[in-house]
Amino acid sequence: MIKAIKTEEQHKIILQQIRNLWNCPENSPEADLLEVLSILADDYENKHYPIAPPDPIEAIKYKMEENDLTAADLIPYFGSRSRVSEVLNRKRPLTFTMAKKLFKGLNISPETLLSF
Repeated sequence: MIKAIKTEEQHKIILQQIRNLWNCPENSPEADLLEVLSILADDYENKHYPIAPPDPIEAIKYKMEENDLTAADLIPYFGSRSRVSEVLNRKRPLTFTMAKKLFKGLNISPETLLSF
C-alpha cells in the first residue's frame, strides 16, 4: 500500500525503492510506481528540507558570469552605469521595474529577483 511519507525512516525506504526502480522500462507498471514514489518523496523533501530562493544580487552576478556580461551590459536593465554599480554593491535596492527588465532580458525568475 502506498501512503504519505511521515518519517525520515519512511523517506529512506522510499528513496531506496526509487533507486531500485530507476532503470525500469518506460510505460510499465514499475514506471508508474516510480512516478508516484518520486512525487511522494518530493513532497516530503519540500516540507522538511525547503530551499530558500537565491539572493537576487548573487543571481544577477551568476547570470553575468554565465553570459559573459559586464556591468555596462546591464545598463539597459538599471538605467545607468552608476545605478548598476550601486545595485550590485547593495547600496541601492533592486526596484520592481529593474526586476521586471531582468526577468525579461536575463530570464531570472521573479521569485528570485523579488526575494529581498
